[in-house]
Amino acid sequence: MNKKKLYLQQVVSGLLFIAVLVLIGVLSVRYDVHWDWTAGKRNTLTQASRTQLESMKEPLRFVAFTYPGAEEREAITAFVERYRRVKPDIAIDFIDPSSQPQKVREYNIQSAGEVVLEYQGRRENLRGLSEQAITTALQRLSYTGESWIVFLEGHGERSTQDGGNEAISQFAQTLQSKGLKVQPLNLVKTPKIPDNTSVLVIASPKSALLEGEIKLVQDYVEKGGNLLWLADPDNAPGLQPVADALGIAWQNGYAVFPEYEAIGTGHPGIYAALDYPPLAVTAGLQQVTLFPLVRSLTAKTTAGWTPQPMLTSSETAWLETGAIDGGPVQLEPEKGDVPGPLNIGMTLTRDRPGAEAPPAPTSPDQPAPPKPQQRVVAIGDADFLSNAYVAQLGNQQLGLNVIQWLAARDNQLNIDVPKAPDVNLFLPDWALALIAIGFVIALPLLLLGIGIGRWLSRRRR
Repeated sequence: MNKKKLYLQQVVSGLLFIAVLVLIGVLSVRYDVHWDWTAGKRNTLTQASRTQLESMKEPLRFVAFTYPGAEEREAITAFVERYRRVKPDIAIDFIDPSSQPQKVREYNIQSAGEVVLEYQGRRENLRGLSEQAITTALQRLSYTGESWIVFLEGHGERSTQDGGNEAISQFAQTLQSKGLKVQPLNLVKTPKIPDNTSVLVIASPKSALLEGEIKLVQDYVEKGGNLLWLADPDNAPGLQPVADALGIAWQNGYAVFPEYEAIGTGHPGIYAALDYPPLAVTAGLQQVTLFPLVRSLTAKTTAGWTPQPMLTSSETAWLETGAIDGGPVQLEPEKGDVPGPLNIGMTLTRDRPGAEAPPAPTSPDQPAPPKPQQRVVAIGDADFLSNAYVAQLGNQQLGLNVIQWLAARDNQLNIDVPKAPDVNLFLPDWALALIAIGFVIALPLLLLGIGIGRWLSRRRR
């Protein structure tokens, strides 16, 4: 009887073991689990890429032009798998460029190894695979319209073409990489703001605009145009009729931030934005942004505009109306200084003039669609987008958010893939010498000593 029970237990245990193996096999096929143990999470998509993929509802296709048997195919497949985990309806096709020359011409392939992204009938060619390149291409593919970002020039504004530290050419290139069209505009040469302008940028002119130019900008705003106005404290803002129409007032002086030593900015005139109000343009932005030498502004509700603070200082800050480079400064209201908190940046919105109301919802359960908005952003500094500072901390991301929001590309906010972390190891000379001595001299001598020791030990036996 005991033998039968033992035999039965063994059979049951064997069946349970087989059932467990089958269950593990089924789970391994149905569920795919990955762990990324790299220091910089280089094998995992960033949240920016995931957000971009989640916003794309239609299927996405990768077409890789590689030769059969090439190692590139395995690398491309592994790379695309990162995106498939987020968006399962991604297809990947491999085309042999030597056997299908007509496809090479059709897709405008320049060399083997190129990958083409297809989405809703549009294509983007990539000559190298990286998360930043792919996600940037996906941003361009997901947007069907054209957004022209027009930069006013001719009055000493920040240049979109020069390569100096004060220019904003790097930021302009970043905008172009996101599928936006960048165009400089001199109103003296071309006395009209193009009708297809999505955002007009006034980047701190050093000299005053002519009356006719001011009238053109004023008409553009009154007719519903979106505007980004940057005004450094070193230059007079000008454009007073535009400021009056918007209900804003630029305050002359330099904002001072006594907490600069604790924060580590190195100068009391550098504003570090540590947190942001819950606005669409800053929602999800978690990076510190730096603004060298800023002015403040105030706003009031006028002509239907709704102003909202976007960048606000602490209560300890103040607007210094005197010089800030001549030694210690202190708050002196009797001399015109303005105590904080200060508004460094503002957003203004209103229903776009002349825009047609959106159609009413077809069912009572559906929310009413929002009316088309006109949007304006005013910031008391242009340095933060200059070539010298745009790569600092979250400056570029904030600038992108502002432009995307002004251009009504709300689904592109906070989608900016950071560059891969530095994977190079740089050692001082003494460390290199120590490693060389260790591997060339110390390690061979140690192994030789171990061998001699074992030989002597055996001889004594």
